[in-house]
Amino acid sequence: MSVVRREAYKFCQDICIPCYQTNAQSVLKPAAFMDLAQEIAYWAAKELGFGYDTLHIHHTAWVLSRLHIHCDHFPVWGGDVRLYTWHKGANGLFYLRDFDLQDPEGKSLITATSSWVVIDERTRRLVRPEDLKNLLSTEKVADAIETPAPKVPSPVDPEPAGTHRVAFSDIDILGHTNNARYVVWAMDCIPPEEAERPLKDLYINFNKETRLGDTVELYRLRTAGGWHVEGRLDGKSCFVVKMEY
Repeated sequence: MSVVRREAYKFCQDICIPCYQTNAQSVLKPAAFMDLAQEIAYWAAKELGFGYDTLHIHHTAWVLSRLHIHCDHFPVWGGDVRLYTWHKGANGLFYLRDFDLQDPEGKSLITATSSWVVIDERTRRLVRPEDLKNLLSTEKVADAIETPAPKVPSPVDPEPAGTHRVAFSDIDILGHTNNARYVVWAMDCIPPEEAERPLKDLYINFNKETRLGDTVELYRLRTAGGWHVEGRLDGKSCFVVKMEY
């Protein structure tokens, strides 16, 4: 994996897909794409002066709130790809960031749009730091996906799909469950033969953080296009995923 470099307002990174990020069909896992996107977002934000280290000084942090991933083609083990990301300014309380994973010929394989908020690390409440006021008037840039990631409603009359006790391996640098882990849990809730199908769109909302030792109740609902999975903690939704195939 190469270093992140800047091209105008975009940042990009060349990647050779490793085997440990693929499934039994040697195809990149959706959660692995989220891991790659999260890492390049960190470096891009750092380069622009509003990365993790800068916010942490003020006891604030970025938290992913919503994500929409659109898949035209998942790359396979050993495939060479280039991942782009760029900041798109603010939309209400959200700060928007897009992603575009391309093949060597420049064809988009996976596109995504994400909505982020900034929280106070001490109170866990939303804040609008003065340090980020320059992001509110960002000029119009390209869209990987034009419409911001939508609100995903809770599934209606879902069936229980087990529980997951948040483990050490789920936790990230903020002390809560890493966003990609929720997609892992969701895909583990559905039949393996369904999870192996080519994914077209994945939508996820992160509604409530979970921490080490929490027991999350999982629910699933088969839909006409795929699956709807929700995790609940103490009766309240902590995440909702909609997968369309």
